Amino acid sequence: MTHLAEGPVAQGAAEAILAAYCGQAGPGDVMCGASAADTAVWHAILEEILAAGSGSIVQVQEQLQRHVQEIGTSFRLPNEGEERPWPVSPLPLPISEDEWSGIASAIVQRAELAELLLADIYGPHRLVAANVLPTAALTGSPQFLRPMVGIPPPGGHYLNIFAADLGRGPDGSWRVLADHTRSPAGAGYALENRLAATQVVGGLSERLNIERLAPFFADLRAGIAARCERSDPRLALLTPGRFNQSYAEQAHLARYLGLLLVEGADLAVHDDRVYLRTIEGLKRVDALWQRMDARLLDPLALDSRSAIGVPGLVDALAAGGIVIANFPGSAVLEAPAFAAFMPQLAQRLLGEPLLLPNIATWWCGQAREAEHVVAELDNLVIDAAFATPLLGLGQGGTRLGSEMRGQERTRLLDDIARRPQDYIGQEIVHLSTMPVAAEGSLLARPFTLRVFAARDANGAWTVMPGGFVRIGAAADVRATSIGAGTRSADVIVHGAQPVVPITLRSASQAIRRNPGTLPSRVADNLFWLGRYLERGEAVLGLVRAGSASASAGKGNQETTQRLCNQLIAMDAVRWDANANPGQIFAAAIANQDCTSSVSALLKAARAIGAGSRERISSDFWQMLDAPFPADGPFQQRSLILRARFAAFAGLAAEHMGRTAGWRFHDLGRRIERALNFARLLRAFAADDASANDLTALLELADVQISYRQRYATGLALMPVRDLVGLDPFNPRSISFQANAIHEHLDALPRLKDDGMAEPQQAAATGLVALISTLSATMLTPEVCNDLESRMYALSDAISQRFFLRGSEALRASGMTLA
Repeated sequence: MTHLAEGPVAQGAAEAILAAYCGQAGPGDVMCGASAADTAVWHAILEEILAAGSGSIVQVQEQLQRHVQEIGTSFRLPNEGEERPWPVSPLPLPISEDEWSGIASAIVQRAELAELLLADIYGPHRLVAANVLPTAALTGSPQFLRPMVGIPPPGGHYLNIFAADLGRGPDGSWRVLADHTRSPAGAGYALENRLAATQVVGGLSERLNIERLAPFFADLRAGIAARCERSDPRLALLTPGRFNQSYAEQAHLARYLGLLLVEGADLAVHDDRVYLRTIEGLKRVDALWQRMDARLLDPLALDSRSAIGVPGLVDALAAGGIVIANFPGSAVLEAPAFAAFMPQLAQRLLGEPLLLPNIATWWCGQAREAEHVVAELDNLVIDAAFATPLLGLGQGGTRLGSEMRGQERTRLLDDIARRPQDYIGQEIVHLSTMPVAAEGSLLARPFTLRVFAARDANGAWTVMPGGFVRIGAAADVRATSIGAGTRSADVIVHGAQPVVPITLRSASQAIRRNPGTLPSRVADNLFWLGRYLERGEAVLGLVRAGSASASAGKGNQETTQRLCNQLIAMDAVRWDANANPGQIFAAAIANQDCTSSVSALLKAARAIGAGSRERISSDFWQMLDAPFPADGPFQQRSLILRARFAAFAGLAAEHMGRTAGWRFHDLGRRIERALNFARLLRAFAADDASANDLTALLELADVQISYRQRYATGLALMPVRDLVGLDPFNPRSISFQANAIHEHLDALPRLKDDGMAEPQQAAATGLVALISTLSATMLTPEVCNDLESRMYALSDAISQRFFLRGSEALRASGMTLA
């Protein structure tokens, strides 16, 4: 364990750290076993990191982690509800351009082999007919989708993106650990690692001539677009949803590549074309980059239990109406059993050996191979042939044969004898180590490298110059996967010649002021995000006014009780005859059991924000993701939370473009605010309202100063009613909300061009007309009830028109198909 430098950079600090680290690292470490040229590269890396951290790698680690958090990088472990911060080490994995050239060639070869294999598996089945590929090795995989047989992929390619996990042995040789042909995850994380590292040690790029990642992503996007029928296609990334392990990566990729991030419920199939439900009706989607289990893509053709798929999607694919990258069923090649056949398949289909060898693999579905696995059990890793849980391996899955003893070993051997086709044996892989900064030390840890290839606009394979490194939490002979305690790092491909700066920027891009397509689900999310944040602000206002009223003494008891009743009616707190006002106000902030406590509302807002992360700014997301202030008196927490909610309003008002998305967010705020003040007027401005009631109402509306400037003679019921309810210049009055709602709905798209008002517009017009005829004397509790009912009806009308669900989009008249 090498402790990292903490003080100012001293002469030879990099050499000292290198020497100390190599004194405890084992054989085969990439830094300690490097050539003279590569050692110079490691010196450069350490010098840049020490310079960036004023001599402290610990400081650089902290800076890097902050940038990762600002980008919004996170991941979720299986069966966990909350996301974890993305763990990154500041020391990258350097690979020379010469070594990388060999790796890239091998990846292209492997991607092309995978393409040819899929073409045969879902086409003529020549390999199975010739017994080169045993039938059981194919049909035993749950990822083999029989309904896809005979369907040609639109655009001619089964794969648009491919990845392989590589392991580096102690001797410096690379081997393939696994193929990823379904929807390889990690490209977005590789990009985010590079973005964060560039912010901290940006000087390294020019010093080592590091190749850029942007061209790869440009080629990936262009390759998918080139397969579409239309010249200006609409592309989308299909996600399983925000609870997926890599949802944050998917959102970042969609934002970076300019793709729509969609879920199955956002899409509908009509006449063998796929359409996106938007606020303007149905808009055609030309291509989907799918990031979900292909078995769940279409409940009609594949798995009928799928609740996240798109009915009719396979029919649209078969008719050529949608491009899906990668082709559904591509994951059949990810089965570990296939590794046993890759060497001979390469010879048969490519006429050449694999440039990078597989892990030696024996599939027990063949008698001789099964005998070998049983005989050499102590020297092999035992795994499931098709990545499914097995009785003989228990809950943990992959096991070292040497670790299994007694009844456990007997159970494994019995199950292999019973169902040999379910098992494989693989050689034990010893991985190289690399330095990782963790817990204030520089540690030697094993790593694996995921490398990505994508088709460009011409259909040729291009390889990302770098990749996604996964670093183990401890020395382990087996390949690592991201989990608790593991880390990631940037991968840099360096060379002798300067690299021309390239980005996704296009010099020929035509100027557009159309903000783009707004899916109905996103509009729905933004609308309710506005409502929840406004409601939280209202609860905090009641807590603040209630605290002031309670501290004023006995004369304010009735007003204080009314404020408590409002919180109870909103379900911010439960009624308790024994609770005093202070307890009620504290519970309204932190209560976890009520739907409208500040804590619950922030949790709901965060869930909505997580589901539309590609549409909100990183500042907005960081505030949604910020921990709830759990310590201290509720008055102090209330003050902190009021500042946070004010920041939410400020970010929306000053940083959101005046697009349809902003309008829906503001519509939610306006409707929630109008509902709130209709209730407050009914409770605090009735004919028998006291001066304390009117004072509380003015404070809740934040118009005390405005009232005093207009009325010097003191409190009066009618002026308060007018200011809070009917004044069109008060941004918190009901009148102001009605006018803003009418303006928003008038600006949003209509389904028909007949000039007639849609239901939500007619409702808003009627509301504005009603309020314009009211006077303060007419603003009775009964009228307030009517205004509240109209607001609820208006909210329902907006939902029915814009937030399309199920088959409603296909039945509604006037739905555009563009």
